[in-house]
Amino acid sequence: METESEPYVRLASLRQLHQVMADMNTARSLADTLQTVADGVVTALGYELACVNLVRPDGDLVVAAFSGNPAAEALITGRVGSRASWERRLSMGEQWGDLVFIPHTEGWILDDDDVPQWYTEGPAPRFEDEWHPSDRLFAPMYAPGAHGGAASGELIGVLSVDRPRNGRRPGAWGREALQMYAFQAAIAISNARLRANMQRALVRLEREQQALRASEESFRQAFEYAPSGMAIAEMGGDQHGRILRTNDALCRLLGRPASAMRRYSFSDLVHPEDIGTLLRTSAEGGRAELRLGRRDGSYVWVSLRNSVVADAADGPRFLLTHVEDIEERKRRELQLAHRASHDSLTGLPNSAELRSRLSARLCQRPQSGPYDSYDSYDAAYGPAGYEPGHAFDFPPGADGYDVYDHHVHTVAPEGDHDDGTKGLAVLFCDLDGFKSINDRFGHNAGDAVLIEVARRLSNGVRDGDTVARLGGDEFVILADGLGRADAADLAVRLRNEIIQPIRAEGRAVRVGASFGIGWAHCGMTADEVLKSADERMYVEKRSRPKQHRRAG
Repeated sequence: METESEPYVRLASLRQLHQVMADMNTARSLADTLQTVADGVVTALGYELACVNLVRPDGDLVVAAFSGNPAAEALITGRVGSRASWERRLSMGEQWGDLVFIPHTEGWILDDDDVPQWYTEGPAPRFEDEWHPSDRLFAPMYAPGAHGGAASGELIGVLSVDRPRNGRRPGAWGREALQMYAFQAAIAISNARLRANMQRALVRLEREQQALRASEESFRQAFEYAPSGMAIAEMGGDQHGRILRTNDALCRLLGRPASAMRRYSFSDLVHPEDIGTLLRTSAEGGRAELRLGRRDGSYVWVSLRNSVVADAADGPRFLLTHVEDIEERKRRELQLAHRASHDSLTGLPNSAELRSRLSARLCQRPQSGPYDSYDSYDAAYGPAGYEPGHAFDFPPGADGYDVYDHHVHTVAPEGDHDDGTKGLAVLFCDLDGFKSINDRFGHNAGDAVLIEVARRLSNGVRDGDTVARLGGDEFVILADGLGRADAADLAVRLRNEIIQPIRAEGRAVRVGASFGIGWAHCGMTADEVLKSADERMYVEKRSRPKQHRRAG
């Protein structure tokens, strides 16, 4: 680019400029692009040295590429200049369009800043436009902005050039060419960065996909080959809760093929009594113990544990349910609970279970209050939530029960005649002649008699009635919804069953039975009810001649 009066020189330079622009836009990597930019300044624009200072993420500029002098390249490549020092440089000197020229007369103040520099040796200029060794020329590179133009975007770097080959400061043509080159270099660098970011993103995406595929395969194997049951169910929408996938362990546990399981939801399989438990179980981290139906119609106790399979884009999508067979543990628990609440010899509820069932029916409010107002009742038993100042008592209903404070109060028939009131009858049974059987034939015979009496009592009452053994030869029957005549008839029928011969130790023996009938009502404790029935039993026992207390 000798002079503007030589068009053929400018044309040749333009061809060279076009070629280096093509080269820097076809470079494969960011590093190659930066080096091509530096080399193009030397080969096409006619400068002896060219340096590409690239803006780092922290804002400072690093020497990313150098061309024209291997010694200078080794010395300053990779060194960093602060953003403040660069902004100082770009704000001083002469503005040649987008270029900044700092003549040697002003540049001496930059000798001690932290920007990496290389000084070209040479004689002092002999005429006005000759290049001085301390002159500095910078071409800022800006990212292309929304409206185009060389300086419409943010600064991405600075081209610093030194000493044109013709030894003169560039004229209008040289300045325009360098400015145009810096603009195209900024585009090439931005594109190279974009390609590098895309390549890194693709590599990262491929790694994530590989990790996801590995994770999915691990999950599939863990799901399929888990020793306990696993199921995936739909979350949300019309198909919420529908089973989508099950593993072999769950299919074996329920005796159902995987194809059939996909027709159900857990609510279709759960025992009717456990529906409430299932509905109360949280979808995320919820646990429950309930019964699931097998194909043969039986039920198995299982422990359910839920978790949500989330999708990063769409949020929670599936419900993962872990199903563990706890049938054996439940069986042991029920056995332990039964042993704790039932007599080991006869299998009947024991004394503690009897008192528990009786207490569950009673509260501390009496059947008929001897109080003349709710205020006085509240003073004795605590606030009942009624309007104060009203005289009252608790008249029994036709069925023998009153309802107050969400509790069905148990009341008893009044007087010795049958007034039609139905209540909770407590029949206290004591065997007559049992001790003589133990003494004559031994405890094995006595145990056989107790077992048979328990069986006959259980067969003689209705479903829902309770037959319990208090201990020794004492039994208690709780029979709800009976009147006085009904209770007396029941006692007679049970006595007639008991006095029939019993086979014990290879011989027939007989025992008699004395019954006392008590009535439970609110305001009494379980012990008070049992004591009342016990006392009536002894009254009944003493009222009969001794020889009539047992039938042989």
